[in-house]
Amino acid sequence: MKKILVPTDFSDTAGHATEFAVETSKVFPAKITLLHSYEVNSSLVTDYLGVDKEFTLTMLSDLEKKLDTVKENIQKTDNTEVDTFISTYSLFDAIEKVSDEKKSDLIVMGTLGASGLKEKIWGSRTSSVIGNTKIPVMVIPNGYTWKKPEKILFLTNRFQKNPKILNYVFELAGLYMANVMVSVFTDTDDEKTDVYLENKKNIAEYESFLKNNYNENTLTSIHLTGTDFEQTLQNFIKANDIDVLVMVTHQAGFWTRLFFPSKTERMSYHTKIPLLAIPAEM
Repeated sequence: MKKILVPTDFSDTAGHATEFAVETSKVFPAKITLLHSYEVNSSLVTDYLGVDKEFTLTMLSDLEKKLDTVKENIQKTDNTEVDTFISTYSLFDAIEKVSDEKKSDLIVMGTLGASGLKEKIWGSRTSSVIGNTKIPVMVIPNGYTWKKPEKILFLTNRFQKNPKILNYVFELAGLYMANVMVSVFTDTDDEKTDVYLENKKNIAEYESFLKNNYNENTLTSIHLTGTDFEQTLQNFIKANDIDVLVMVTHQAGFWTRLFFPSKTERMSYHTKIPLLAIPAEM
């Protein structure tokens, strides 16, 4: 966990994500790359006349100054190594390109959230990154105030045993010196009785597996049940002072993701604490 990529549009929302990355770099040394994506759309006519070119160069110069200001403000108050990158690609392509070049270990992004039809059809840039990248994404809700994580909830429905995923979770928990709780959710409306019993049995066995393989003697497990996944989870997080929620994402086709977004993507809209989305195929 040495390199953190922070996409920014200079909004307050992005500022909260930047703050999280900076404060995290104080807990364990990490280099931060600030990325701004300015997607250039032009036509042959305006390019020929030089209109778009002149406007684009002016915009890029202004953006570069903005990024440098953010960098300088961080370095004035914090002993954090920061570099900057401006891209003219789309946000996702820019993240993919820069994270590959910089060999980023973590992407930290802010989210405003959404509701209703807008959530289903348009989603958000952060949600689209979660569903596509092979690098873990830490989603920081708007208005979030930094707090060093002490309790991490790892929510699973497939009882992952992939070493890459588990090593990442427990390495991060170790760096923060945080305790981990593992959980599974059973929908009491949709799931049959045998699913409830199977989840109850599996979560106990999974707790034992994690303790044995990761020497996590303080790890505990909980079987969450309810009729509303998001509300049940939010209630548990609030009641137990959970600081970071961890979920694993599984890639799906475009139309599936458009009309049936994953639980992780849905939670990225409504979470009130940082959400770490780890790709199943990282």
